[in-house]
Amino acid sequence: MNPEFVLSMAREAITTILFVAAPVLGIGLAVGLVVSIFQATTQIQEPTLAFVPKIAAVLLAVLFSGSWMMRMLMTFTITLWENLKVLF
Repeated sequence: MNPEFVLSMAREAITTILFVAAPVLGIGLAVGLVVSIFQATTQIQEPTLAFVPKIAAVLLAVLFSGSWMMRMLMTFTITLWENLKVLF
């Protein structure tokens, strides 16, 4: 196991994590921004108004992109195991 292999697998792991987390985090960020703009314009400072829409949006994002996320994670894991099998 050489350092180049370890670095390439670490780079692939980081990019996979970023690709898998991006849809959920992006939707949560967008919904949070919309809710905070709504709260600022209406001057409603209800704490549950900030959390409930974000939780619902993240849940919907996981529902709609969950299979794609799982496929990406499975592809990475299979590639990792195949590369480790070749080394040993």
